Amino acid sequence: MTPARQADVHRTAILAHLGAHGSASRADLARALDVSPALVTQLTRDLLADGLLEELEQTSSNGGRPARMLGLVSQDLTAVGVKVAPDHVALVEVGIDGTVRRSETSPFDAVSPLATSALVDLVRTFVDAPGAGSILGVGVGLPGTVAERGIGIVDSTQLSWNQVPLGELLRRALDLPVVVENNVNALSVAEQLFGQGRSFRNVLVVTIGNGVGAGLVSDGAMVRGRAGGAGDLGHVPVREDGPLCQCGNRGCLEAIIGQAALVNDARSIRLVGADEGIDEVRALADAGNADAREIFAHAGHQLGRALAGAVNLLDPEIVVLLGEGVEAWNHWAGSFDRALRSALVPGKRGTPVVVERWQDDRWAQGAAALVLATPFDAQGVAGDQGRLVRERLVASIEAKP
Repeated sequence: MTPARQADVHRTAILAHLGAHGSASRADLARALDVSPALVTQLTRDLLADGLLEELEQTSSNGGRPARMLGLVSQDLTAVGVKVAPDHVALVEVGIDGTVRRSETSPFDAVSPLATSALVDLVRTFVDAPGAGSILGVGVGLPGTVAERGIGIVDSTQLSWNQVPLGELLRRALDLPVVVENNVNALSVAEQLFGQGRSFRNVLVVTIGNGVGAGLVSDGAMVRGRAGGAGDLGHVPVREDGPLCQCGNRGCLEAIIGQAALVNDARSIRLVGADEGIDEVRALADAGNADAREIFAHAGHQLGRALAGAVNLLDPEIVVLLGEGVEAWNHWAGSFDRALRSALVPGKRGTPVVVERWQDDRWAQGAAALVLATPFDAQGVAGDQGRLVRERLVASIEAKP
């Protein structure tokens, strides 16, 4: 990489870090970005001259020289995030500080022969809407495997997609950089930039809902595995003679505690009818129905034991739990915690588990974070699309009056 390109990358990283984490001193930036204080001083001088940064108040001192804080001036830089589910698409536009500026949700039929065309139309309409900011790129999160984030070829059992070239289709239609990733990995990036994982370098993000997934941030970097398929917690085998999973195997965790499995359990004992779903099961549990509560308690126990295995193996500093399933978490929690703590090895029993309130647009915010995180893409996971995002940000700097 040429010195000029290195400067562009570090300058972008400074902007993204201040946008995501708020004001910081030059020394804070040097530590966070792992570059020399002299380089930070040089680059922030350029950004101040460009009008993108401003000097704020000084920090208090413990005897040394007070540090001058730096803040972001421009808030017009944004990224679009898209969450693709089997039956709907959620879209958000997110500022460089992680704030959701606008959002919308549309029905979607993933198994339709026209699914990809419909998705492209939805994203294009959202991107072209009046009032959109200076969009750096589009991030897409979906349930499935994406071997290379910057190429975006998708395999997904939940969507019934096989080798769908989604990244190419969207790039051709939008003329914008597009990165595509597994939805839980995208959420993990959002946690790293904006959520409770910000203060940790080793974070395990686990989602429960239609499926069960996990994303691992290790030493500050996302672990994707050989072909982007790391974190398939839902397909850990837990019962040899268990129910058939959508992946084709039997006894997967997802086939036992995913929302479809819980609804099937409720229907099997005639607790709910054929046209009723997880909302009705949760409502019965909320009303005190013992059978409904037992269904969730059993799921909590199974999740606790499976997650204990993951924590024992991966040794995270913190576990963040979220997804549609946490809406009924009060019915999972007791059996989950007992099963988790009893199966952890002694040195890991204090690992904190935090449960975040579920919001549908949080998944789409995670997809947008894929774009905002490209300046930190030291491993080149975003490929050529990461370079294009950086170039768009540099161009926006140079275009400012």
